[in-house]
Amino acid sequence: MATTVIYLLRNDLRFHDNEVLHWAQRNAEHIVPLYCFDPRHYLGTHCYNFPKTGPFRLRFLLESVKDLRETLQKKGRNLLVRKGKPEDVVGDLIKQLGSVSAVAFHEEATKEEQDVEKALKQVCSQFKVKVHTCWGSTLYHREDLPFNPIASCNSEGVPCRLPDVYTQFRKAVETRSRVRPTITMPERLKPLPLGLEAGSIPSPEDLGQTDCLSDPRTAFPCSGGETQALARLKYYFWDTNLVASYKESRNGLIGMDYSTKFAPWLALGCISPRYIYEQIKKYENERTANQSTYWVIFELLWRDYFRFVAVKYGNRIFYLKGLQQKSVPWKKDSKLFDAWKEGRTGVPFVDANMRELALTGFMSNRGRQNVASFLTKDLGLDWRMGAEWFEYLLVDFDVCSNYGNWLYSAGIGNDPRENRKFNMIKQGLDYDNSGDYVRLWVLELRGIKEGDVHTPWTLSSAALAHAEVSLDGTYPSPIVTAPEWSRHVRNKPSGGGGPSQRGRKGPSHSPRQHRDRGIDFYFSGNKKVD
Repeated sequence: MATTVIYLLRNDLRFHDNEVLHWAQRNAEHIVPLYCFDPRHYLGTHCYNFPKTGPFRLRFLLESVKDLRETLQKKGRNLLVRKGKPEDVVGDLIKQLGSVSAVAFHEEATKEEQDVEKALKQVCSQFKVKVHTCWGSTLYHREDLPFNPIASCNSEGVPCRLPDVYTQFRKAVETRSRVRPTITMPERLKPLPLGLEAGSIPSPEDLGQTDCLSDPRTAFPCSGGETQALARLKYYFWDTNLVASYKESRNGLIGMDYSTKFAPWLALGCISPRYIYEQIKKYENERTANQSTYWVIFELLWRDYFRFVAVKYGNRIFYLKGLQQKSVPWKKDSKLFDAWKEGRTGVPFVDANMRELALTGFMSNRGRQNVASFLTKDLGLDWRMGAEWFEYLLVDFDVCSNYGNWLYSAGIGNDPRENRKFNMIKQGLDYDNSGDYVRLWVLELRGIKEGDVHTPWTLSSAALAHAEVSLDGTYPSPIVTAPEWSRHVRNKPSGGGGPSQRGRKGPSHSPRQHRDRGIDFYFSGNKKVD
């Protein structure tokens, strides 16, 4: 009897460098690639009941599944698509096929995904079907780390647990581990068993959602899927050499080219981190190696680190007290939260970023760091409100990176320094000095020129009237203010309002690079404000 392997795909929607598919090709006469639209992914988030999958990520997912199906068809295969819980769908397929030798899948790091894995193993046990799993989501393989994410000591009693500081992790893996080479995939794949219906890819409406509109201002106007991911890498590395200036441009705010934009494809596994690494090394050998090329690897290592932190701490990455079990008097003020999520805080740099997220599903790394700091440090709101809102909207939502970053911003995660706080006005002036980004998204302020747009409440009545801005009319006054903001505005106007920064030209002091985070932090005096 012919052997058949069912390969359940989840966040590994690619053909290249696919260890499970490669294994199935060598160990079965028939392969059944399967993707399930799990209804649990379209329910509410755990604490605040926001939809788990928003319209932008859903569209990106549907495009990615469609692209993978087309790729597999070119390789002599098809992708089965079903709606339902994976454990139920797999159980039905085992009964239907009758000769399944194994069910295979890539392992995940967090509880909901691991609960699916446990349920799959139970189903396979009932039918006496083997289970084969691989670890394929990170740059460095879990088994190649110089420490165990879970164990506290090795067999000789030597401490070997995952460090709680990123720099220690990075230095250890860079000096004591290696990145495995990508897997060479076959040109043709083994066929499907006869009699299987491929199934149709659902529409957003089939999953209880409506399709989202595209906003021409978006910094991520890309489609999902492996084909687009590989094309993006080719463009960013080989066609334009943009990778050679990544470290200098990565804090941009407008347009497609200020950063790699790999994150949405990485989140769904449309591109392998090991493939990105190999292309970086090839680029360094053939063109140039500099801090920018290394910094792409540096950011991939942060992604690895958050995943291994999730393995180490389990559900604690979702807990209110975080990894440090730290009690913070977080607030749950719905009015403050609504102002934040809707971009109505009266702080233009925050509002611009939140509106970009709401209208496109994307936000720059610089923006994410700022709006997270504002929610947790200026508003004092429960950090999980922000984390779950990001989970809903982000096209590149990755559970480990999202919650790891929010814990970090809230000061209760992997963070060797406490009380970090971003200065919203300084950040706006440093990274949007001319105000172009704010005016792009906060249209009611488009009449305010240059850097003045970051502090409209400090302008005179005459200046506001000239810009056709009415505070608490067309645009709100700030819902909170911070004392450190005043250090970055200048010149009291002659009538009404407060200080203005008219004529300001660039940052007030030079950036001090914080290598532990991959972004630039600033400090004023002894206060840890950015």
